[in-house]
Order: sequence, then structure tokens, then C-alpha cells
Amino acid sequence: MLHEIAEVLAQHRRATLRRETTARGRTTDLLALIDTPSSAAAPAALGRALEACGLADQDPYTVITVKGAADDDGTVDALTEALHHLTDCGFAVGRLPTAEPGEATAVIGTRTRTAAGTGGGGGAIATTLKNLWPTLQSRNAKVPLHGGISTPATTPQSLKGALTQARYALTAASSRRAPGTEAPTSNLAAIEDLTTLDALLTGIPADVRTAFGIHALGPLADDTNPSHGMLLETLDVFLTHNGSWARTAEALHLHVNTVHYRIQRVEMLTGRDLARLDHKLDLKAALLCR
Repeated sequence: MLHEIAEVLAQHRRATLRRETTARGRTTDLLALIDTPSSAAAPAALGRALEACGLADQDPYTVITVKGAADDDGTVDALTEALHHLTDCGFAVGRLPTAEPGEATAVIGTRTRTAAGTGGGGGAIATTLKNLWPTLQSRNAKVPLHGGISTPATTPQSLKGALTQARYALTAASSRRAPGTEAPTSNLAAIEDLTTLDALLTGIPADVRTAFGIHALGPLADDTNPSHGMLLETLDVFLTHNGSWARTAEALHLHVNTVHYRIQRVEMLTGRDLARLDHKLDLKAALLCR
């Protein structure tokens, strides 16, 4: 009798594994199509792939990309478990062909959830997953877990753009640091959270940010030079006080003429005109990229 029960359980496990393997394969095909440049055949193929994953009639879609430790093979399983908490949402979880180690991506259908009157859509999904994030992180508390969520894609053809958004939001989440430390902190960022220049810039890869800061600031980027450090501080305060000479002088305990002199030096060294809004924005972005 016990042998028969064990055999039934083993058959059930094998059947479950086959279903999961088939579902992962279908998701891989879907993600590969989303991450491929459009072609004449793409809309039809994308429709078939969504149908195979049970998502053909669940637009709008939200895309989420999650990244854990490079040696962690359980990211797909962890994301799958989290998405089961999204009641009435269909989803497909897998790995992009170009995914980095420890990375998983999911396409989430939101039509059913919205129709149920639960305030669905990308905002509700982001809120639910943010609440679940500490639980997901607890799987491996020593390694930060990051994620990025797109805005809803209203058509299958806009899924590629949603994937780009999710990846950008993932980079932004990965760039955030715990207060008072250089250590990255576990984070889930929605593209809708990036509403300031500082937040937007966090999604840009660190090496690109650094290169922009160096080229935009010119010689001022060499902050080992004490005079350049002083000019950078003056520039930062000047921009923070919306270009007010008097308030900048007051904040720095300087004479207004000294502020004028320093800003003229900044303009000369950077080739920017701080009377122009676009040049102010360029230098503000450069300071944020340092």
C-alpha cells in the first residue's frame, strides 16, 4: 500500500515537472520574441506565443525583471511564487535569452484584475510586489534582490518597450544605496517612480554616468584639485538656490562678488553659460552623476 502511494506521488511530481518545463519553454519563446527587433511576421508570432502562455486576451501587460545573485538558480521560482499573490492575474515567468545570471523576467496580464474592480493595472501590481519584496529578499538576506516594473503595455506590440522600461527600472533599483553606506540595498523600482532627474539618472549604467559627469564638468571633474572642489561646491549651492547670487552667498558665507567670480570660473572651465536653463540642467545632471 505504501509503495503504491509513493508511486502515485512520484507520478504526480513527474507530471508537475513536465508541465513546468513545458510552461518555461513557452515563456522562453515569448520572451525571445519580445526581445527581438520587429519584423513582418512578429505580430502573428507574438500572438501565438501569448496564446500558448495563456495571455492572449489579458492585455494590458506589465513586465517585471528581477535580478538576484549570479549563482542563484532560484530567481525564476521565487518570482513565480511572488506572482501567485496577484489574484486573478495571468503571468508567464522565465529567462530572456540575453539574461544575466540570476535574472528572471515575467509578463503579467492585467485585464482580468482590472475587470474585477480591484484597481488593477501596473500600479496595483507594483504595490503588491513592493509589499512582498521583504519576503522575497529573505530567501537570501546576504545578497540584495533588485527588480524593475514597466508601465502597462496596451498592445502586444508595445511589450518590447515595456521590457526596455523594466530593465531600466531594474538598473535604477540596482543603483540605489542604503543611507550612509556604499552598499547596494534591495529594491523594487517601478518606471512610474522615476519622476525626478535624480531618479531618472539612477537608471543609467554607472560607467555611462561617470563618463557624462567627466565630460560635462571638464577640468572640474578633477576634484583632487582643492580649487576645483571649491568651485564644484559653489556650483552645487548656486544651482540648489535656483541661481540666486544673494542666497548662494549667504549659504556659503561669502561676499556676492566672490560668488560671481567663482561662477565665472565655472563657466570658463566647463564652457557653459549659467544664464541658460539647458546649460544649468547639463551641469546639475553632471553633479548628480558624480
